[in-house]
Amino acid sequence: MAVRVVLADDQPLMRTGLRVIMSDAGDLDVVGEAGTGAEAVRLVRELRPDVVVMDIRMPGMDGIEATRLITSGQESTRVLVLTTFDDDDYVYGALRAGASGFLVKDMALEDILGAVRVVAAGDALIAPSVTRRLIEEFAGRPEPAPARRRTLEGITEREREVLTLVGRGMSNSQIADHLCFTVATAKSHVARLFTKLGARDRVHLVIIAYEAGLVAPPK
Repeated sequence: MAVRVVLADDQPLMRTGLRVIMSDAGDLDVVGEAGTGAEAVRLVRELRPDVVVMDIRMPGMDGIEATRLITSGQESTRVLVLTTFDDDDYVYGALRAGASGFLVKDMALEDILGAVRVVAAGDALIAPSVTRRLIEEFAGRPEPAPARRRTLEGITEREREVLTLVGRGMSNSQIADHLCFTVATAKSHVARLFTKLGARDRVHLVIIAYEAGLVAPPK
């Protein structure tokens, strides 16, 4: 079954280009286009697509606010931010609003198509240049004071260990090797963390791990 996509960008040429390459891909189906954040939110409610490819700078409601409204609703639609601007404020704003991915428009077209598929499958993806800056930004932060750390209630000690390793950027197979159990067990622990912590995806788990003080910024 094709991945159903809504394109949200205030540049018609950008939407046209993406629609053409997605149509050629065969497994991606553009079901709607929006030129503003408000239009994107309306289309998601009407069409319930799998993924919204979302620009940030748009007239009226921007892409970050639109992302927040989409991910906080009842829809299962996931948001992939695709923008010219990879400013740190945009990156963190988009991820905290619930985006499952953040890409910049100068990436190869095949990489953009691949990212749509990855996000539709329930995973998260961030452009390599943005990932490097995320790590650098965390490295520059002081560790959260105990009084300000996020509290983690209802998770087991093993799940806490898994969350710590997710926060360090480990994959499920690396977590399985580190804790000496199967990849299937690692996946089960991560899935339970999604449910118990209300996390949207792996990116959100990383943020939670840092906010809870489980992962110290690299020195």
